[in-house]
Amino acid sequence: MSEPSVFLTTVQEQMDRAADLVELPAHVRAILTQPKKEIIVNFPVRMDDGSYQVFKGYRIQHNNLLGPYKGGLRFHEDTRLDDLKALAMNMTFKCALMDIPFGGGKGGVKCDPHQLSRDELMRVTRRFTHALGANIGPEYDIPAPDVGTDSQVMVWIMDTYMNTAGYNERVAQQRVVTGKTLECGGSVGRDKATGQGLVHCLTEWARDNDVDLEGKTALIQGYGKVGAHAGMLLAKLGVSIVGVGDYTGYRLNPEGFNAHRLAEYVKKHGSIKDYDSGDPCTRAEFFAAKADIMIPAALHNQIGAGEAKTLQTRVVLEGANGPVMAEGDVILKERGIDVVPDILANAGGVTVSYYEWVQNGRQERWELSEVDERLEKAMRRTYRHVVEFSRERGCSQREAAYSLALARLASVYQQRLIFP
Repeated sequence: MSEPSVFLTTVQEQMDRAADLVELPAHVRAILTQPKKEIIVNFPVRMDDGSYQVFKGYRIQHNNLLGPYKGGLRFHEDTRLDDLKALAMNMTFKCALMDIPFGGGKGGVKCDPHQLSRDELMRVTRRFTHALGANIGPEYDIPAPDVGTDSQVMVWIMDTYMNTAGYNERVAQQRVVTGKTLECGGSVGRDKATGQGLVHCLTEWARDNDVDLEGKTALIQGYGKVGAHAGMLLAKLGVSIVGVGDYTGYRLNPEGFNAHRLAEYVKKHGSIKDYDSGDPCTRAEFFAAKADIMIPAALHNQIGAGEAKTLQTRVVLEGANGPVMAEGDVILKERGIDVVPDILANAGGVTVSYYEWVQNGRQERWELSEVDERLEKAMRRTYRHVVEFSRERGCSQREAAYSLALARLASVYQQRLIFP
């Protein structure tokens, strides 16, 4: 099977195991196995040299039982339909788990944003938004940043969408996307939200396992929007980042990287390539390095059987979506290495996206302290629910998280029934 098919199959198998635990009705299981809509668009873009290139874009709308479709847009050369179906499915479960009134969606454009100029990236974004048309909307489907996209891309989407609306409705379209810049309606705390939520899960795990985080060490794969903020927040807790890696390579530093300095370097240069601290190492050496905490915050399918066998950490917190493969999950469990699953560990992002959407709808601006307080309460509450279910049923945290999400969806389906 190709790699994307493995990812989608893994998510479906995870859902099936949890569905058995909560005795999910057969018709609900069947509904959740497939997305409601799979949208594919092909659109031309004028490049800087005057030539035209046709790009392929996607939007997968998995389920909107609990509210509008919600999920990121990724610009990546390996963007594929099956990847997005798996990611959209996980967004449905993530929102249900966090008790957020959103459904699950995911989308993107097959391109390499590193090879596009700023103007080309803007034109790709605007043409993609126009091609999607009414398939997105502030009460229907709300995109957000993901791999290869950022707050500026979200602002271009918002502006394009707003300019297609009627004059008397334009302001109301501001919340068609979340993850915007602060000046254009974004929320304070959104940039660090995913990393912040992950760290709340870590501190809860540490309390449950009587672990003092001061002086502990961590490996972070992917030092972008999630990994960098997680690294800086861990540094405040006294955790030393001894290994980092991204698509350009890996580096180890037993003395610890300066998390803030590395974040500034990556923000300026786009990767850790040629960073002047630590020693280059192979991917295998990175995953085998001695540390207490592992945070895979890059792409899916990163920790398979080989990585799981050599990993020396006590806990893995999935900052990315689907970084631990099925065979890796089994081995980590056998070795007694805890895994905090993606639909819990990285749920801080969609949680604060919801706060941004609410603020836009109310025309409000919340203080950072309020956003942080709400996020911490939501993450710690959900973590406790997952741990309690896991202990009661004798299952993994992943199975517990999926089970809680499926139970909520099943309850709503049972009350609403199926139209007509």
